[in-house]
Amino acid sequence: MALLSTLIVIVVAAPAGYVLSRGRGRTTASFSLSIFVIQSLPVVIFVIPLFILFSGVGLVDNLFGITIIYVAQAIAVGCWMLTAYFDTIPVSLEEAAWIDGASVIGSFFRVVLRNSLPGVLSTAIFAFMLVWNDYLIALVFIRSNTNYTLPIGVQTFFQQIQVDWGPVMALAVIMLLPPVIVFAVFNRYFSVGGIGGALAGR
Repeated sequence: MALLSTLIVIVVAAPAGYVLSRGRGRTTASFSLSIFVIQSLPVVIFVIPLFILFSGVGLVDNLFGITIIYVAQAIAVGCWMLTAYFDTIPVSLEEAAWIDGASVIGSFFRVVLRNSLPGVLSTAIFAFMLVWNDYLIALVFIRSNTNYTLPIGVQTFFQQIQVDWGPVMALAVIMLLPPVIVFAVFNRYFSVGGIGGALAGR
């Protein structure tokens, strides 16, 4: 769920963030404001209506169903994060690509997205951690033991009288490993100096 949600968020938020960054007008401003308002609302407001809706279509206790919720929850912030990073990419770089014959879509992939790797990775890590550490949505929508996520699995070790601390600590270490490994592998890409050479003549 974490990997699928992250992939969908990046695929959707990258072009959406580009439009919000480069677009100017009332429509773009209104859409940007609506994203901010929706994201400002607490998640708990949507839990009960979504549970009623999902129960009617058979998506309760379904990993695909809560993946939809995770994507919807992360995509707004993903758009904001990528919009802010795309704003740091000078339009002149795209204009140079257009003069060389690149299309708008081509310049987006070859110029903007290529120089926005730190922003894309930051957004991906945010989306991944949001799903990886979620407790509330999984607690409400998951019913069977076979579909338990790791945060819900940790809860099963806490009994009314005693706590089995050995498995709790072991599972906590398991939950900690993927984020640490991801950050260790991609840490060298978190640099904002990627476009310095392109701006040397400015």
